[in-house]
Amino acid sequence: MPKLKIEDLDKIVQRQKKTTSLRDGAGRVKITVHMGTCGISAGARNIMAEVMRCVDESGASDIIVTTTGCAGLCSREPMMTVEVVEQAPVKYVDLDKKKVSEIFDEHIMKGNVVEGYALAIGSERTS
Repeated sequence: MPKLKIEDLDKIVQRQKKTTSLRDGAGRVKITVHMGTCGISAGARNIMAEVMRCVDESGASDIIVTTTGCAGLCSREPMMTVEVVEQAPVKYVDLDKKKVSEIFDEHIMKGNVVEGYALAIGSERTS
């Protein structure tokens, strides 16, 4: 095993701080990738990988990424929901890597909803 350098330790510390702050709910944005069996078969794993790549490349430490099961809209998978603090949640559908990258740049980083990929804007309620 190679010896650790100070730079390696700094990277470990930064990664742990990021993980801890997200777990404490200190996020500005929450991205939920729908990972039910229908979503997975439609490509949700690729969507999650693209979301994680975008987050990593951005260097942002205030983005929470999570998963959920089926949203009941199997024909519109893969899907993700984006919740930005003090904005209505947005459910994006029929996703691919290119769309995710555009949504990340425009909505998550700049605050502009990408309406062309959005199925719904606002809270989902059953009552």
